[in-house]
Amino acid sequence: MNLNIEKYLKHLEVEKNYSVHTLLNYKLDLVEFFTFLGHERVVEVDYPVLRRFLAELRARELRPRSVSRKISALRSFFRYLQREGVIQKNPAALVVTPKLDKVLPHFLTEEDTLKLVESPVSDTCADSRDRALFETMYSAGIRVSELVGLNQEDVDLISNMIKVAGKGKKERIVPIGEKAVAAIRDYLSMRKHKSNAVFLNKSGSRLSGRSVRNIINKHLLTLALQQKVHPHMFRHSFATHLLNRGADLRSVQELLGHVNLSTTQIYTHLTTERLKNVYNKAHPRA
Repeated sequence: MNLNIEKYLKHLEVEKNYSVHTLLNYKLDLVEFFTFLGHERVVEVDYPVLRRFLAELRARELRPRSVSRKISALRSFFRYLQREGVIQKNPAALVVTPKLDKVLPHFLTEEDTLKLVESPVSDTCADSRDRALFETMYSAGIRVSELVGLNQEDVDLISNMIKVAGKGKKERIVPIGEKAVAAIRDYLSMRKHKSNAVFLNKSGSRLSGRSVRNIINKHLLTLALQQKVHPHMFRHSFATHLLNRGADLRSVQELLGHVNLSTTQIYTHLTTERLKNVYNKAHPRA
């Protein structure tokens, strides 16, 4: 791999605290570009070369979001090289990012969320764990990676707070409700395996994100919900339900751990649509 790429990725990991997932994507994008280039001389890369690369991406009919990420990787990479004195000018500075359509996140209604959260009903340790999983995801609005990464010292069942490691290894404190606290207490009292991890599989190892998806699918079979549900929908539902009930955007941003308010604002589109539907049904002159 190109030495400049290695140094750049180390910079992102050490100084920027980028996640393993983001680092892998940037690495793949940059390796793909240098494969297209056919050589490793970054000083020879100019704007026309980048234009030819983008033309090839469009010819492959990649999604705009994928093209946008590759442009972001290149722009950041060349900006780093310019700052380090490897190149004089950033050839990616003038590259235009394709316009992205806003994809509204899918969420569950409050009624359907309640059905799913309360679907584990047996008195087994597995159902006790699943109920604690669902209650925690919906109560705290955390990502599935944050959920499975929880350790027992991260969960304060007295003050009803949990500490989660978010994107970029940034920690934040999030409140959880009484029902989630009760479900976690119940599960921890039932399980036999000793582990620092909060949520375990049947062999006593830390639960994985894939396992959480499988658990959701298992309980969906017992319900009559006519839609697919993935773990992130608990987070989408958490944010949407809070805004629907009057929570302010800044508070929801803090709870979700979003760096930029614009990321949280996507949920206002959902609440706006709901208000429009209510207005259209209720107003005599709508």
